[in-house]
Amino acid sequence: MTDSPTDPQPLENPLSPGQDALLGPSDIRELATALGVRPTKQRGQNFVIDANTVRRIIRTADVRPDDVVVEVGPGLGSLTLGLLETAAHVTAVEIDDTLAAALPATVEARLPQRAQNFALVHSDALRVTELPGPAPTTLVANLPYNVAVPVLLHMLEHFPTIERTLVMVQSEVADRLAAAPGSKVYGVPSVKANWYAEVKRAGAIGRNVFWPAPNVDSGLVSLVRREGPPATTATREQVFAVVDAAFAQRRKTLRAALAGWAGSAAAAEAALVAAGVSPQARGESLTVEEFAAIAEHAPAR
Repeated sequence: MTDSPTDPQPLENPLSPGQDALLGPSDIRELATALGVRPTKQRGQNFVIDANTVRRIIRTADVRPDDVVVEVGPGLGSLTLGLLETAAHVTAVEIDDTLAAALPATVEARLPQRAQNFALVHSDALRVTELPGPAPTTLVANLPYNVAVPVLLHMLEHFPTIERTLVMVQSEVADRLAAAPGSKVYGVPSVKANWYAEVKRAGAIGRNVFWPAPNVDSGLVSLVRREGPPATTATREQVFAVVDAAFAQRRKTLRAALAGWAGSAAAAEAALVAAGVSPQARGESLTVEEFAAIAEHAPAR
C-alpha cells in the first residue's frame, strides 16, 4: 500500500467564486481528455456525471459531519468531492495509476479548503488491510460489477469500525446482496453480506447519470453493521465454507450438496439433523444463523 502519489498531475481549472465544487458532465469529459483517460470495461469504469445523483447517494448513505469515509474506486472524483463537502475525512482507494495520480490535484483545485481532510491510497482494494489516518466509520463506493462483492466483503472483514455502508452496484448484484432466504436470487453474496450487516436495497440508479452509459441499470445497497456476527462457536471461515458448499450445487438438497464438505452424504445428514435443519432443504431457504448452526456440527475430519 502506498499513500498519495508524489507527483499528481496538475489541474488547470480552479473554481471561480460561487461555482459548484462537484463535477458535471463537461468537467468529467475535460478531465478525462486532459489525462488521456478512456474508461475501460476491464475495470468497470463508468463515471458519475450528475451532481444531483452524487448528493442523493450521500444523503442515502447518511454521511455525517463527524464521519470518516473510505471510498473505493473514486475514479475522477465525482463522489469524492461530495463526500468531502460533508464528512470529516475521506480516504479514497484507487487502483488506476493515472486516476490515482490526478485525484489529489482535483481535490485541491475544487475544494482547497477541504484538501487537508483527504487521503489517497494507490492500491488494489482487495489488498488493502490498513488505511492512513483515523479508522473509517463509513464506506461509500461506486463499485464495478465484476469485483463488487469481493471488494465489499473484504472491506467489511478488514475494517470492523465501518458501521454504515452504501454501495452502488449493478442492479442484479444489488438484488443478490439484499435478497432474503427463499428468494430465487438468494445466494452466497446474500448470506455473507448478512453475516456482517443488515442489508437492504436503497434505491435504483438509471444509466444516463454515467459516462459512458452502462448497458445495465444500477442499484444502491445499504448495509448497517450488526453489533456482532451471529452467536456461534463456529468461525467465520467455517460458516462461509458451509455457505460455499451449499450453493455450489444449489439445485441439490443439502444432504447431497454438503456431502463433499462433510466427507459423505451420511455425515452431512448427521450434521444437518444436529443443527435442526432438514437434510432435504436447499441452501436458498436457510438463514445465516442456520448456516452457522450447521458449521458448529461439522464432522471431525
